[in-house]
Amino acid sequence: MTANQAMFPIYAMCNAFGVSRSGYYAWTGRRPGARANADAVLVERITAIHKASKETYGAPRIHAELADEGVYVARKRVERLMKAAGIAGVSRRRGARTTFRDNRVRPACDLVDRNFYADAPDTLWVADITYVPTWAGFLYLAVVLDAFSRRIVGWAMGHDLKAQLVLDALNMALTQRRPVSVIHHSDQGSQYTSVAFGLRCKEAGVRPSMGSVGDAYDNAMCESFFATLECELLDRRKFQTKAEARMAVFQFIEGWYNPARRHSALGYQSPINYERSAQTRLESPSP
Repeated sequence: MTANQAMFPIYAMCNAFGVSRSGYYAWTGRRPGARANADAVLVERITAIHKASKETYGAPRIHAELADEGVYVARKRVERLMKAAGIAGVSRRRGARTTFRDNRVRPACDLVDRNFYADAPDTLWVADITYVPTWAGFLYLAVVLDAFSRRIVGWAMGHDLKAQLVLDALNMALTQRRPVSVIHHSDQGSQYTSVAFGLRCKEAGVRPSMGSVGDAYDNAMCESFFATLECELLDRRKFQTKAEARMAVFQFIEGWYNPARRHSALGYQSPINYERSAQTRLESPSP
């Protein structure tokens, strides 16, 4: 009624809704209750968290962020307030094909068999390639992801799908992590079955592993990361140049996903914080 009083008299609207004018004026003069005030404060914090997440977080991650700050409220309350305030997370899209098998070479054995559990860092890495659209054409992104923490430990971008792309991503992971006998699991794309990639794995003591052809479940962990990247960055921005896309991907991986983005599979911790927590537990003396 308040919003429409410029167009309709208050007494007419009261008659239409079957309420008394005295009751309406008493209601408008009433101060907000404690619950309403608490909700207003909570909405303000929810809005700030949502903005800090680049407007990607939905209720589960905002609820986890609030709990980490010492604000313990029901998740359904967070959902209700977000809906009322018009705040929502983002949803995912389907990916495109970047895997092309070379039938002339023999792929590595599958050392994982869809069991992506890792009880320590640098025991199992998973790798894959996706594309980044720009007005100047496609860029291709290769990543190496640690199955223990979901952290991107190596990544590279290039203008084509040649083997050098995955070599660059692997070399970054090796330089950063210096693993011992780590399993590197990928699909059977020609980049991963290339002679150059096989020789680099042998030289570095990496154990290559490959899933079956055309089966997303054989590399579901990497597919999950790409879905997050596409949903939270690529679907929400249009890149005029490849340089702009490179910088955006760098900022997403190194400035957001690894250090800050909460992951449901990690108890809503970020990959880096999850690794730190695990290291702290290992270093703590036994009781």
